[in-house]
Amino acid sequence: MQPALNHLPIVVAYLAPPEVLRRASAEFDAVLADGADLAAAALLDAARAHQARAIVIAGSHQLDAGLIAQLPDSVRIVATSTVGFDHIDVAAAQARGLIVTNTPDVLTACTADLTLMLMLNACRRGAEYAAIMRDGWRRRFAQSEMLGLRMSGRTLGIFGIGRAVAQRARTFEMPIVYCNRHRLAPELEQGARYFATLDAMLPECDLLSLHAPAGDATANIIDRAALARMRRGAVLVNTARGRLVDEDALMDALRSGQLFAAGLDVFQHEPDFDLRLQQLPNVFLTPHMASATVETRRAMGMRALDNVAAVLRGDAALDPLW
Repeated sequence: MQPALNHLPIVVAYLAPPEVLRRASAEFDAVLADGADLAAAALLDAARAHQARAIVIAGSHQLDAGLIAQLPDSVRIVATSTVGFDHIDVAAAQARGLIVTNTPDVLTACTADLTLMLMLNACRRGAEYAAIMRDGWRRRFAQSEMLGLRMSGRTLGIFGIGRAVAQRARTFEMPIVYCNRHRLAPELEQGARYFATLDAMLPECDLLSLHAPAGDATANIIDRAALARMRRGAVLVNTARGRLVDEDALMDALRSGQLFAAGLDVFQHEPDFDLRLQQLPNVFLTPHMASATVETRRAMGMRALDNVAAVLRGDAALDPLW
């Protein structure tokens, strides 16, 4: 007989949306974060005191090898309410025998929406226009001043999995080129041109949007050489991971005009991002908010609980990382 979930202890270590917390309380014997995400010590204390079978975390939790080693033996699954999992030492978790899950797919639409927002604001000088208005705007601009770039007709390069972004970009009549490990079937390409290597694609890009995972193979993949290969006056957008971009090289490219602008939602160091980026007028910045809508954050939390419920019932995880 499968165990009743309301008798199984879990820890929800992040401040989840109210609907997610209500479900966790209704279906499990749940310890919930109260007021803020649990710090590492508090997470461990709760897991040990409660003999938790599952822990639900978010990107704010660094589940490194040391923390994994201190988890009680009762823990069977760690479910992260994120699609990315670079905050988890996957090798250590696997060696420990933990099941680790993430929440793919549910973030796709909102991340694509924010990507287009970054593109538009980078191309149309959104940060500068907003600053002018906040300062009170008391001078008319000549027709030759404060000009942005028209997105329509410019070639968009997509590095990684970005079909939802491509779908939205087509409404701007943007030619699409893409680079990923695997080429899509022709019916999925919808006219997009495939490049097997990033270096080959970069000279074709008026805009480059990053959608690849972080890892040793992609760390600082957008470096000085990569930026130099892009068309002069191009635009870079990153809603993937900050580790993909050499930020010193990026700032030099923005100052020199090699890049017209950038739109960034992610950074090498979060939340303590490099404040020199803030000083550049041609950068539009958001604080890692691609998934930050009511609907998506709710869906992420629910999917994490779906994974927990499946594993604690004795079924396979829905979204295992291996």
